[in-house]
Amino acid sequence: MRVGKAVTSGNLVLAGMLMMLLGDFLFSLNDAMGKWLVASFSVGQILVIRSFGSFIILAPMIARQGSDALFRLERPPLQLLRVVMTTLDVALFYAAVAYLPLADVMTFYMAGPIYVAAISHFFLNERIGWRRWLAVFVGFIGVLIALRPSAAMFSWPSLFGLGGSLAFALTLVLGRRLRQTADATLVAWQTVGALIAGLVLSIGDWRSASALDLGAMLALGIVAGGAHMLITRSLKLAPASLLAPLQYSLLVWAIVLGFVFFGDIPDTQIVVGSVIIVLAGLFIFHRKNLVDTVPKDAVARDGH
Repeated sequence: MRVGKAVTSGNLVLAGMLMMLLGDFLFSLNDAMGKWLVASFSVGQILVIRSFGSFIILAPMIARQGSDALFRLERPPLQLLRVVMTTLDVALFYAAVAYLPLADVMTFYMAGPIYVAAISHFFLNERIGWRRWLAVFVGFIGVLIALRPSAAMFSWPSLFGLGGSLAFALTLVLGRRLRQTADATLVAWQTVGALIAGLVLSIGDWRSASALDLGAMLALGIVAGGAHMLITRSLKLAPASLLAPLQYSLLVWAIVLGFVFFGDIPDTQIVVGSVIIVLAGLFIFHRKNLVDTVPKDAVARDGH
């Protein structure tokens, strides 16, 4: 009987891992589609139509939980701040990929867990010791290498990518503070925020689109919504500490899709920077998991 339960548990964990990998692939596909579209349409126009696509996915979820849940919000100021951050994240990402290869932009975003570790220390009272602070510092060095230490690192596309990744990290931290709020409610309000921002940004810059273009922009929202649901479900089936490192597959897919669809090949600095960022991030995940699951007396002391 115990063997049967162990097998079932193992299957659920495997299913969770596969869902995480599929969700990451869908996010990467969404990113590649976005890069293709921003070559012809404004970020604002894409945000508007993408938001309607997201509501196609969200509508059944909102109907299931009841529309009243949308207005029973914990900590409204933090909810508003999260909407602002998620909107900045998406808008700045599309602005960055309009000028930079996918792999370059995803390298900035792979530093998200490193930013989260640093931010959480100050805003979530999650103490981190010197080993993780050292990993945070090393991760920042990786970001600087990827930014190319020269005048180019202050170019607008690079700053868009860096700003978007910081907004993404703040979104993750705020998500932890608002974990009592239903996923559908969180995603619904961030979609409303993106819609409003898109309407403002698209004023005077709305272009006629073919049926294919409109379908692609709607698909952005549908694909992203599907990816959100897969990743949310995966976290209920498998431990977060096991799934978190799988998110670095986003970088692999960004390199593959960037080459296949746009002929982009990452240069040496992006490769070196991304390797440093990934290794620093994996160490932070490992150290947090070790501290959280192993008795403190058995863990080499680093302040936590």
